[in-house]
Amino acid sequence: MEVEQIYTGCLAQGAYYITSNGEAAIIDPLREVQPYLDRLKKDNVQLKYIFETHFHADFVSGHVDLGKKTGAPIVYGPNAACEFDCISAKDGDIFELGNVKIKVLHTPGHTMESTSYLLIDEEGKEHAVFTGDTLFIGDVGRPDLAQKAANMTQEQLAATLYHSLRNKIMTLPDEVIVYPGHGAGSACGKNMSKETVSTIGTQKQLNYALRASMTEAEFVKEVTDGLLPPPGYFGMNVAMNKKGYESFEQVLNQGMQALSADEFEAAAEETDALILDTRKDSDFAKGFIPQSINIGLGGDFAPWVGALIVDVKHPILLVTEPGKEEEAVTRLSRVGFDNVLGHLKGGFTTWLASGKEVDIVNRVTAAAFAQQISNTEQDIIDVRKETEYAAEHVDGAYSKPLAYINEWIKDIHPGKHFFLHCAGGYRSMMAASILQARGFRNFTEVEGGFNAIAKTDVPVTDFVCQSKIMK
Repeated sequence: MEVEQIYTGCLAQGAYYITSNGEAAIIDPLREVQPYLDRLKKDNVQLKYIFETHFHADFVSGHVDLGKKTGAPIVYGPNAACEFDCISAKDGDIFELGNVKIKVLHTPGHTMESTSYLLIDEEGKEHAVFTGDTLFIGDVGRPDLAQKAANMTQEQLAATLYHSLRNKIMTLPDEVIVYPGHGAGSACGKNMSKETVSTIGTQKQLNYALRASMTEAEFVKEVTDGLLPPPGYFGMNVAMNKKGYESFEQVLNQGMQALSADEFEAAAEETDALILDTRKDSDFAKGFIPQSINIGLGGDFAPWVGALIVDVKHPILLVTEPGKEEEAVTRLSRVGFDNVLGHLKGGFTTWLASGKEVDIVNRVTAAAFAQQISNTEQDIIDVRKETEYAAEHVDGAYSKPLAYINEWIKDIHPGKHFFLHCAGGYRSMMAASILQARGFRNFTEVEGGFNAIAKTDVPVTDFVCQSKIMK
């Protein structure tokens, strides 16, 4: 028996590959399935089952494509109403895999079909549990995403999760390994650890939500307290996971269409496509196609695309560094953005060579920023997370998290100049590109963000003034 966690940092997501005596199972696969097919061939094993812990909201699983290509059945837990062929297993069902067994543990609460899978080894010992979004390392799944589908409040879902954890997870032996669906950085929880593997015993000691003395009322209060609104694309990803989707190959073939500058410009005008520039913020600042949105491939690309663009069906035209086109299309497909019409052949240098219009972002160094604000009093917008702002921020800066730019942009005064920064420049350049695409030119973005500002003599504080927090 072998168990491998296949972790994707951009999504903070864990898929799992299990083999025993010539048979394999994959839990929560990613959208592009060729790597799994290659691995199955290399290991000379047959894929017997595709297990899904629930209908994912933050990414599109590869279950449909993988099932079609291998013939392996797709297994969900109880209450899973798929619009494709799948097995809706019952609580306690056993699936045999080579010399081991996988037991279905229905653990509703994150969603009502949420299910954990218990791996029982060759000797009949409970070895590991794959908890999906029921139990994370240091946290549990948020209970607010399935309210509409379940006709329940987040408090009712949280209470359901409390009993799932107490009756199904915490009763397992302390030495059982915990393999969660996500780690730190995912929006499916609020306080996840950077660790991606633990044990039941360790989690009972360290996870706030598994305190032995915790009452149901305390659990509900603590789990629902401080929940931020989920990204807007989540519901669309759930629908794709439940109903099915276009094959990844079709999506990739369309996105890999190389367009000349003239073809690219015509496609943008004819389709009202969003121009997504995936280059580094430092390169984007120096020149880009007017109205482009910058979300760099080098960071948490896919989740930010989902949070900021939201509509997975919106047509997209790509500008990437040459050679990065396939990576961009692939990572977009992981969060359901399948309507990529093509990319600019040769990247931004092609556009430059064509002589077409180019835009830039007004960017200054942290040293220049320090000098300018010492002479005049100007507004400063900090687009980092609320927790980053609360820990330390420029004295007098306003907290306007990037995730909510579509709300706070409405309050920007078009005639009053302000400075814009994040931690290092990645997020503030996203904000800058969105602001300019919406017609705002009255700002200056700070290169290097707060990390660079903190090295100057600009006053910083950890005092949070409520009037500076986004309402």
